[in-house]
Amino acid sequence: MKRLGLLFFALLLIIGFAASSQDYFLLPENFYMKKGQKLNLHLLSGNEFQKDAEYKYQAGKITKFMLYDGSKKIDLGNAPKDTSANVLNYTLQNSGIALIELVKSESVESERNKFLKNLDNEGLDKIAEDAKNSNQQYFVEKSNRYLKTLIAVDKPNGKDFDKPLGEDYEIVIQQNPYKCSYGDDVTAQVLFKGKIIKDAVVIIYVKTINGNVFPQKLSTDAKGQVYFKLSREGIYMISSVHVETSTDKNADFESWGATFTFAFKNADSMPNTYKEFGFGDKH
Repeated sequence: MKRLGLLFFALLLIIGFAASSQDYFLLPENFYMKKGQKLNLHLLSGNEFQKDAEYKYQAGKITKFMLYDGSKKIDLGNAPKDTSANVLNYTLQNSGIALIELVKSESVESERNKFLKNLDNEGLDKIAEDAKNSNQQYFVEKSNRYLKTLIAVDKPNGKDFDKPLGEDYEIVIQQNPYKCSYGDDVTAQVLFKGKIIKDAVVIIYVKTINGNVFPQKLSTDAKGQVYFKLSREGIYMISSVHVETSTDKNADFESWGATFTFAFKNADSMPNTYKEFGFGDKH
């Protein structure tokens, strides 16, 4: 009976979870790099593309950390890290487009008050009222996060970024944003366990140089794709979350989340670092 109660309220959580949960995302201090420069990479979390927390490299929670540099695959798990902050400090050795992937898994306990607040914030009044009438004090989430970031080193050549990496949940983009112009379209596809997923909620965030964030909520079509325009200069993040009741007896539900970050500029004067995220100064 207790297990049925856990499953019931996990289902309630699924309805509001995707829009209320935090995103984890990778953010380089510079998206436009030169060969031989050191890439300083940060692992952040936050709502609506705002920095709420930063994480050090934790081997027990980071299950995969790879650099896809053209045809080369480099395991970053053993690369030097800045234990004070950065999740990675790495000297770039090749020119072209470079894709970095990080996979993070952990179990998270959600307190009752936080759960109820999320429901209230989403305007799910009836569900929130039902939850308040329960004796459930916490929920356990098995969290899987698949993070990608794309940078340009010298020249924006290469296209291996447009291929799936075989993760349980991932976002793949079809166009190279570093070769695009203002107003060009970008196609992003969402895959769940290697298959297209229809009607998945995808949010496109654009954070401009002055710190404003512009979100766009989309839904994948029959091909698992969404389409958006490069309409502003700044940092882009594509985000999607999928939640199911857990088949693991140690968790109430399981979530899969994916983010993909890159930068877009339409003029050479756009800065590479962003004070709004706490990295460097505008210049």
